Amino acid sequence: MAMHFFDLATTPSMPWKNGGGSTQELACWPPGADMNSFEWRVSLATVDRPGPFSVFPGIDRQIMLLSGDGLHLRSPSWEHRLEPRWQPFAFSGDDAVDGAMLGGTSKDFNLMQRRGQWQGPLRVVADAQSPGGAPAGLCLVLQGDWQWAAQGAEPRALTAGQGFWWGGDGAPVPGRLEPVQPVGAADAPALVWIALQPGAAAEI
Repeated sequence: MAMHFFDLATTPSMPWKNGGGSTQELACWPPGADMNSFEWRVSLATVDRPGPFSVFPGIDRQIMLLSGDGLHLRSPSWEHRLEPRWQPFAFSGDDAVDGAMLGGTSKDFNLMQRRGQWQGPLRVVADAQSPGGAPAGLCLVLQGDWQWAAQGAEPRALTAGQGFWWGGDGAPVPGRLEPVQPVGAADAPALVWIALQPGAAAEI
């Protein structure tokens, strides 16, 4: 299975499902699936105004603030301040959610998985990672310099805003992603790491 590399600097934006904002889609499985048929999807949204989130019936969602002042999320049964950066929060896409601004523009990271088909946590890590046996997943460098080394290929350098994903059609390419500088460095390495497995989703 090939690794698909991306860079946020060259990733196009598209409108939200409900037309209330825009997002950069980093990966969607199967390729070409629309908002009603994807099995899993990873995107990055820039939020500059309050308003409702799109409702995604049958989807389990995880969201994380990347930068900015954050959002106050409210639904009829819960509320959550998406305020500290790099802290994932899980909720059901069935919920009607409204987002109030906690200040200025915010940027957030979103993982969506169709319930019963895929499951896996959204994590922020600082140490080396390998796809292992995960048939699908994605990584995005948040901070620091990283290097991807795969069997039979030249090492590839990755910096903040760059990453790759692999799909759900077979075993991933054997390889390892490692931070170049030590964890205690001034610009400490940080990475979004998602390893997905087919099957029922964990409880939210």
